[in-house]
This record gives sequence, structure tokens and C-alpha cells, in this order.
Amino acid sequence: MSARRERTPRGASLTGDRYIVDVGPVAHGGHFVARHDGRVIFIRHALPGERVVVEVTEGEKGSRYLRGDAVSVESAAPSRVEAPCPFAGPGRCGGCDFQHVSLEEQRLLKAAVVREQFHRLAGSAANDLVGSLVVEPAPDERDGLRWRTRVRYAVSSSGARGFRKHRSHDVVPVDDCLITHPAAVSLVESSWSGEPAASHENTEQVRDHRFRVASDGFWQPHRDAPALLVDAVLDALDPQPGESCMDLYAGVGLFARFLADRVGEAGDVFAVEADRNAVRLARSNLAGVSGATVIRGRVDAVLKDPRTPSDVDLVVLDPPRTGAKRALVGAIASRAPRAVAYVACDPAALARDVATFAEHGYRLSGLRAFDLFPMTHHVECLALLEA
Repeated sequence: MSARRERTPRGASLTGDRYIVDVGPVAHGGHFVARHDGRVIFIRHALPGERVVVEVTEGEKGSRYLRGDAVSVESAAPSRVEAPCPFAGPGRCGGCDFQHVSLEEQRLLKAAVVREQFHRLAGSAANDLVGSLVVEPAPDERDGLRWRTRVRYAVSSSGARGFRKHRSHDVVPVDDCLITHPAAVSLVESSWSGEPAASHENTEQVRDHRFRVASDGFWQPHRDAPALLVDAVLDALDPQPGESCMDLYAGVGLFARFLADRVGEAGDVFAVEADRNAVRLARSNLAGVSGATVIRGRVDAVLKDPRTPSDVDLVVLDPPRTGAKRALVGAIASRAPRAVAYVACDPAALARDVATFAEHGYRLSGLRAFDLFPMTHHVECLALLEA
């Protein structure tokens, strides 16, 4: 029997301590980097170049780094603005972490994060496209508000509807979320336990096609995102009649439907999805579409199945936030597609996977970023990888 491992004693909590610090660059995750007594503090609600009073929200003596909130500003950056939402800010709703930043500056910060992640994680695969990257606004974006078409509210122990604080289960009551579209599909937890309300379906129109979507299933939340991303993917891949395509993590078949239009009756589209309900809806959305096949299963398992096509011309890859990872990238590359369109909501995961694709001979030949989550630190990217 092995000896019991002694736990390292934890130091006294520093939560609530306040320091005056000078704020450095933006970091992945919506934080900004500062230092106090030689230790890094990741600060929310700050901006580069500011001097702020930071209140520690997490960390102990001996911690490698601390987390904190800028609770007051001694010297403000020119791009700081008054948050339009009264629920945004330190100790309030944890959703919109960039409401204190002008929209133009939000996009500059997001571009800086994408570039930093690529230079740090993609290695030699990070080419000139990374250095020249700009974050593009969605069509007709004016003030960064009322864009979210899908929202899930939490419920407090007192029954109040709202959203959770950052890294907390505490619920901040919110009577009007300013980024929520007036016609948004909303879910409300049915109890304090966090149980979701019963799911229902709605219909979404994208260009000439209608899609059945589950209220609690995945669908791009920005009102313009589905059409924008479809156009961007098709522009990048330029599918030709008769080509064979795979749509991995296909959801309800958004990309697969438009790929099928391009490759026509002589082509094939294989949509791969693990979620049972999404597969049911994808089969409905692709019913009667020539050459379209929906395959239910984990993407990695499906690509290992000898019955799965061993070669394809094009791949659309839209994985969860954790990315595709090494084994899946290898399985895709083994099919020798001429091009892969990789849609990503996390630039770090994207950069790591781009580096892995490079090991298999795929170069980064296109990179775009879209501001599909205004008022937050999140950014959507599209990478084109070609052999």
C-alpha cells in the first residue's frame, strides 16, 4: 500500500484584498494582466494602460496567480465607455465582460487574443495571415446589443430570474438583458436545482432553407451568425459539383444542407453528429436532399469505422470549445481532403489543432474572425486548411 500523499498547506485567503495596479495586455478569457509584488493578477473589467484598484476575488498567499475585479479606475483608457447595461460590472452578471469597452476596441482586443494564441500555440503554422487578422463585425451591427436569439436564464432560491456571477452559482436577478433579441428563444431553469425546463422546437430561416431546431440544442446565438458562417464556409471551400464532403459535429445539418446544394446530385455529403435529438432534426432538415446522409455517433468513433468513406474532397469541422485534438485531426488528414474549413469559438483550441494539421501537411491558407458575441470576450474564427 502506497504512503498517503500529504496535501500542500494552503495559505491564507487574499479574497477581498485591494491593490492599486497598472494594467497590461489582454489575456485569453476576457482578463487583463497586471502584477503586484511580482505575482500576476488576472483582472476583469479593466483595460490595457489603465491604473485601477483591483479587488482580489480568488487566490491565497502562495498562489501562483490571483484573480480580481477592477472595482474603481484611477486612470481610464480612452476606449473605456459607460456600460449600457446596469447589470454589467464587478460583482454583477457574469455574462458580458466587455460592456465597459467601445465596440471598436472590443474587436481590436479580440484580434490581439487570436494572434497571441496562434503565435504561442500554432508555432511555425502561424503565418502572415495571423499578423494581419482583423475581427469583422456582423452585418448591420450598430451598438452590440439585442443580437442574442437563444438564452438560458438561471433561477435564484427566491425564484428570481437572472444570470450567474462570474465563476459562481449565485444568481443576479436581471429583468432585461440588453444583448437578448426581443424574439429570442428562452429557457428558464425549472427550479433552483438547475433542472432545465422542457425542451421545445422552433424553426430558423437561413437563406432559402428552413431548419427545425431544439430550444436546448446547439444553434449559433447571434441573429446573423448562421447565414454569415454558411457564406464564409462556402466562400472558403468553393465546393464543386460532384465532390464528396463531410460535415463533422453537424448539429441539425446547417452546413450540410448548403454543401449539398453546391455539390449537387452527383456529390455526397456525410453529416456526423452524436446528439440523438440533433440527429433526429438533421434527418428531418436533410430529408429528400440528394446525396445527403446523416450518421449518428461520436465523430472520432465514426471516422474509425471502416464503413465510413475513406476519402473525401472537403471537410467542415465545427467542434466543441475543446477543439478537435490530435487523433481526430489525424483521422481527417488520412482521408486527404483538398480543404478543411474549421469553425472555432476558442482560438487556443483552434491554434493547437492548426499546428497538428501542419504536421500532416496542411497549411493555413485562410483565417477570418467574426465578432458574433459583442459585449463579451468571445470571438468566432474560421480557418481554411489546404494540403
